[in-house]
Amino acid sequence: MTGYLTTHVLDTARGLPAAGLEIDLYRIEGEARRHVRTVITNADGRTDAPILPGEEFRTGTYELVFHAGAYLDAIGVSPESPRFLDLVPLRFGMSEAAHYHVPLLLSPFGYATYRGS
Repeated sequence: MTGYLTTHVLDTARGLPAAGLEIDLYRIEGEARRHVRTVITNADGRTDAPILPGEEFRTGTYELVFHAGAYLDAIGVSPESPRFLDLVPLRFGMSEAAHYHVPLLLSPFGYATYRGS
C-alpha cells in the first residue's frame, strides 16, 4: 500500500466549500522547510488530485499553508488591517503509508482541523 495526502476546505461561515483557496505544501527536514507544490481548491473545496500522490509519498513531517486571507479577500469579506487570519500553517506528521486527509474548517476568525478519512 502506498500513502497519499488530500485535503478539503470548508467555509464554515458561509456553509460552503472554499473554492479557489491556494495551499502550499512543504516537507520539513530538521530545520529546513522545502516547498513541494502549490495547489488551488476546486468548486468542492478539494484539490483535483492528491496534494502528495502515492509515487511521491514519504513518511515524515509536513506543513500545509492555507492562504486564508487571500481567499477571504476574494469572496468579499471586509478586511481588517491586518486581517486576523492570513496564512494558516498546519504542521503534521505522516508515520505510515496510508491515506492522510487533513481538512480545514475555516471562518474569518477561526479554524479547526483533524485527521480525516
